[in-house]
Amino acid sequence: MLILRGLQSPDRQPVAVTIGNFDGVHLGHQALLAQLRSVAQARGLPTAVVIFEPHPREFFTPDQAPARLSSLREKLELLAENQMDRVHVCRFNKQFAQMGAADFIHALHEKMHAGHVLIGDDFRFGSGRSGDFALMEKIGMQHGFSVEAMRSVLHDGVRVSSTGLRAVLAAGDLRAATRCLGRPYSISGRVVHGDSIGREIGYPTANVQLKHNRPPLSGIFVVRVSGDHISPLHGAASLGVRPTVASNGRAVLEAHLLDFAQDIYGQHLRVEFLHKLRDEVKFPDLKSLTQQIALDVEQTRKFFHHLDVDAQKKS
Repeated sequence: MLILRGLQSPDRQPVAVTIGNFDGVHLGHQALLAQLRSVAQARGLPTAVVIFEPHPREFFTPDQAPARLSSLREKLELLAENQMDRVHVCRFNKQFAQMGAADFIHALHEKMHAGHVLIGDDFRFGSGRSGDFALMEKIGMQHGFSVEAMRSVLHDGVRVSSTGLRAVLAAGDLRAATRCLGRPYSISGRVVHGDSIGREIGYPTANVQLKHNRPPLSGIFVVRVSGDHISPLHGAASLGVRPTVASNGRAVLEAHLLDFAQDIYGQHLRVEFLHKLRDEVKFPDLKSLTQQIALDVEQTRKFFHHLDVDAQKKS
């Protein structure tokens, strides 16, 4: 997959393009991307996705911006998994925010050479969110490219959206999150050095670097962890501010990997959240915290044991 900065295309070949934030790349996004692939294949065009970095709401109201579901790297990885040919990452700054809706459409035509544009039925764009499907279609007809709108994807009668996904993650409903995504929710990042408290109390952890503005969920979880050089591993993870051992309010993702003792510093891991065990709690001392961690690990082992038993029954 080719990753480009801005709307400028490396060649003059027409493309089938879609536009949006694609935060989380949930089932609604996946349906849009599948439709784009179908149209592109029928017309012999490469697929292109336009995304914005940072999220526009992070630019306009950073203190009120929604929790990120995916970092830029995670988003690009997911778009690659959905077989996109090109991704144009547009820096959302003051200049881009002031671009008129018509100017944005002209840029799609003149810089990207859009041959077909597919957007969600509620997509708005341009300064003051003044652009909509009708304007895109009107200018498209003038310049000779087609425009198509795709309706929202429903699950159990409810629209699949990034907003809805954030809500179920914040509530700790990982089953609902999995249904919305078509896969377990995950966070990926590089393993970095922490304060080694886990190692001191007998439960060493992989400290996974967070690139989100803030995580959309918190608590203690059963997780599955994978990486470029390790097979999927079972673990228990803490995602939160660690009130017992820290007071800086900074969110940290730490995963204790069961029956694993290799050095994986510097590796890039994906942590899949399978089940929430409990909320974060501030314990009176490290001894109490250690006792609770032992219970969390025991519950994690039981979870995977039941998972294996269910899999055997189905086979």
